[in-house]
Amino acid sequence: MSDYKLNTKCVQAGYTPGNGEPRQIPIIQSTTFKYDTSEDMGKLFDLEASGYFYSRLQNPTCDYVAAKIAELEGGSAAMLTSSGQAANFFALFNICECGDHIVSSSSIYGGTFNLLAVTMAKMGIEVTFVSPDCSEDELNAAFKDNTKAVFGETIANPALTVLDIEKFAKAAHEHGVPLVVDNTFPTPVNCRPIEWGADIVTHSTTKYMDGHGSAVGGVVVDSGKFDWMAHADKFPGLCTPDESYHGITYAEKFGKEGAFITKCTSQLMRDLGCVQSPQSAFLLNLGLESLHVRMPRHVENGQAVAEFLEAQPQVTNVNYPGLKSNKYYDIAQKYLPNGGCGVVSFELSGGRPAAEKFMKNLKLAAIETHVADARTCCLNPATSTHRQMNDEQLAAAGIPAGLIRISCGLEDKEDLIADLKQALSVL
Repeated sequence: MSDYKLNTKCVQAGYTPGNGEPRQIPIIQSTTFKYDTSEDMGKLFDLEASGYFYSRLQNPTCDYVAAKIAELEGGSAAMLTSSGQAANFFALFNICECGDHIVSSSSIYGGTFNLLAVTMAKMGIEVTFVSPDCSEDELNAAFKDNTKAVFGETIANPALTVLDIEKFAKAAHEHGVPLVVDNTFPTPVNCRPIEWGADIVTHSTTKYMDGHGSAVGGVVVDSGKFDWMAHADKFPGLCTPDESYHGITYAEKFGKEGAFITKCTSQLMRDLGCVQSPQSAFLLNLGLESLHVRMPRHVENGQAVAEFLEAQPQVTNVNYPGLKSNKYYDIAQKYLPNGGCGVVSFELSGGRPAAEKFMKNLKLAAIETHVADARTCCLNPATSTHRQMNDEQLAAAGIPAGLIRISCGLEDKEDLIADLKQALSVL
């Protein structure tokens, strides 16, 4: 499918039925798979043959959908996970271990911030957070001898900062490490980070890729371009024998295109089991088939709502990269020429009390711990998704306590604006 346009890949990539086979991706709802001989199964355990033996590691339905997303992102291989949080953890832990260090943009989703700053710190993995707006010198100063990866979000959730992917990729590669980019908000419809230098791409597929709030999931996509063996001393997990898998050296046996995902599957998924179910993968694929149609509407609605809010006296500021007044407008035009997403964040002049009153009066938009859905929803991050962060951390992430995040769905934009207008009128 590599020669086809992205729109066609959304519909048909990943699975090609043979003569008389199901046109829709089949749901292989089975935990295990039967083989004629022990030798046949043994080849799978030795990674000498492709196939399936237990759905905690791999499942055909999941692999079909992962292959589609790899095509969409321009990667060489992909693996579905049980959530976007699991995807980010797997992408980083696949190359980091106790005693290692990560450089990360400070403007990222609160759950991911906590994963890096708290949970992975307990595992002995240190992180240095840098502003997404930092200079090249400031970014390079964050690296250490034990740095193994750089992390950021294309469009940060919910601050909506836009990552300068090329700047972060350049720094990562000058220090011999990969850049991992969470591309959840733009999706590959609006940005393909690999084309700008990213090495690993992650998604919470729960968001726009699914698009209908039906299944939690995540995905890790490998570009297949990072040369692990050229930096073998930094990545022993990929470049030295894995004694838990018969002494296989992943980078040698599977090359740049297959080493990362093979290790992630045969090692991390084997041991941690954060697997996406076949049913969830099937639902995800239904969302992917319309992704290229839905994203332009999300962008259209987000742009209209942002422009409306910017003109309201009750609103002190609006964060949306599509606004010419936004500090990220120029960089968004570079990386996101067709628009980014339907998520808008804004702050009311009355702070947190005004935000609470405003949300209580919404009729069409629902208060949900969710985003990037066909239905419009909103929340106050400081009291929900980012409540584990203190005020200083919130400020560093660009999320003041009175900030509201609204995710514009697929409804008529005039109805969305009318709902916001009446909710603002009570302030």
